[in-house]
Amino acid sequence: MFVEPRVGNKHHASRRGWIEVICGSMFSGKTEELIRRLNRARIAKQKVEIFKPAIDKRYHELDVVSHNATAIRSTPIDFANDMLLLGGSCDVVGIDEAQFFDEGLAEVCVKLANSGVRVIAAGLDMDFRGKPFGPMPALMAVAEYVTKVHAVCVQCGDNATYSFRNAVSEQQVLLGETDSYEARCRHCFLEGMKGKK
Repeated sequence: MFVEPRVGNKHHASRRGWIEVICGSMFSGKTEELIRRLNRARIAKQKVEIFKPAIDKRYHELDVVSHNATAIRSTPIDFANDMLLLGGSCDVVGIDEAQFFDEGLAEVCVKLANSGVRVIAAGLDMDFRGKPFGPMPALMAVAEYVTKVHAVCVQCGDNATYSFRNAVSEQQVLLGETDSYEARCRHCFLEGMKGKK
């Protein structure tokens, strides 16, 4: 279970940065947990900036929105490097849908953390094929804290760690909701993949 790191006074002379990653399948509460941590940082009077990939406009142009409609204002950007320009003076940087960013994301997060920023990133750890997704493996490797959250398998009710795609498409990135994806456990995911062959 994740124990939130002690957040010191923002005026402390030597800021210490670190990286937290929240990962899991679709519908597992990643964004909800990200928003919860960012709101706590705001209550602590910390300067917070949230980024999301400009590609993700499913719910809102600017807001980061969870599946249960919890929302927080964000800045849509195209490249991970943009965070260095826009988030360097913050105490906390939040990143949603981290899997959609370019491969430079881990390096950007390390630079931010090294400069004293607390970085909290949420994203899918696996794509619809069950393969590691984009920059997530590298990001998880350099993070101090990794929290894997689980959804409920819609087939059997067990813990789900896979995002099973119902839609007919082989593109790795296909933005969708319950119309295109289901959360599934390993067994039900593999059974579903067999049916596609």
